[in-house]
Amino acid sequence: MADRRTILAVLGGLALAAGTATATLAQDVTLKLHQFLPAQANVPKLILDVWADNVEKDSGGRIKVERFPAMQLGGTPPELIDQAIDGIADVVWTVVGYTPGRFPSTEVFELPFMVSDARAASAAYWQMFERHMKETEFADVHILATWVHGPGMFHTNKPVEHPADLQGMKIRGGGRMVNELLDLAGATPVGMPVPAVSEALANGVIDGATIPWEVTPALKVPELVKNHTEFEGAALYNLTFVLAMNKERYESLPDDLKAVIDKNSGLEFSVFAGGTQADADGPARQIAVDLGNNIITVSAADAEEWRKVVEPVYAKWVEDMAARGIDGQALIDEARSLMDAYGK
Repeated sequence: MADRRTILAVLGGLALAAGTATATLAQDVTLKLHQFLPAQANVPKLILDVWADNVEKDSGGRIKVERFPAMQLGGTPPELIDQAIDGIADVVWTVVGYTPGRFPSTEVFELPFMVSDARAASAAYWQMFERHMKETEFADVHILATWVHGPGMFHTNKPVEHPADLQGMKIRGGGRMVNELLDLAGATPVGMPVPAVSEALANGVIDGATIPWEVTPALKVPELVKNHTEFEGAALYNLTFVLAMNKERYESLPDDLKAVIDKNSGLEFSVFAGGTQADADGPARQIAVDLGNNIITVSAADAEEWRKVVEPVYAKWVEDMAARGIDGQALIDEARSLMDAYGK
């Protein structure tokens, strides 16, 4: 009888231990992070991996982030935001402008010659997201961070210094505002996600692309075209990004793991991301210098010629926003004020 009691006690203890272990394991979480660039590109390496590593560390290993670069979970870059909304991926990083007009308020940071500093713009973007976009345009997804890249510029198969130089050229644009800018300057805008740029340049489908310096090494751009046009002062254009999480997935987390996600989200991480991406411009630019490529720098004074050409983009955007019930000029004024106040 004693032996039987001993055996039952042991079995009961094992069952209790197993139940406790199961309960513990039930709180462990694996998040699938999906994005469109190769794993070795700057944003995955310098920003997304930092986020994922910090989440894993801060959770004591209870959260694991599986990283899926280069659309390994399927679909196309414009589908990423819906993958986060629908739960195909738990977390995505994407260009907001890949779905033109869907998140209109973000476009205020994509207007030509609007942004001079990626950190200031990323900080302003987060603040304006919380005030104007969180419960409206992004109501279906949990946004973790918002940021912009460093100065957007031209990379072309012939030199571009003046707007007239773009006449008849087919140029890849990364978003709606960029495409309007290109059209006004006399180019033919060609919309495509950034991973398609290399093949399009190599095959002559496009004559150039608008992208920041930092992504050019991953796309082999300095080897495919030899001319690069950058601007002093405010950038020709910028694109907006979001790091987004499936809303139900976030809300299903226990409070302590939500706190881990929250700690690695928001204003501070947005500024880190935008600043880190912009800081990667310098090393990428040096690759083009080392290859002996032709780098044209348009001075702030000479950029006035460009500003006059693309000025109608502002009026058209404000009119478009009004049709959506959004005060576009108020967003422009607020963005400028917040960027001017950054760091003061």
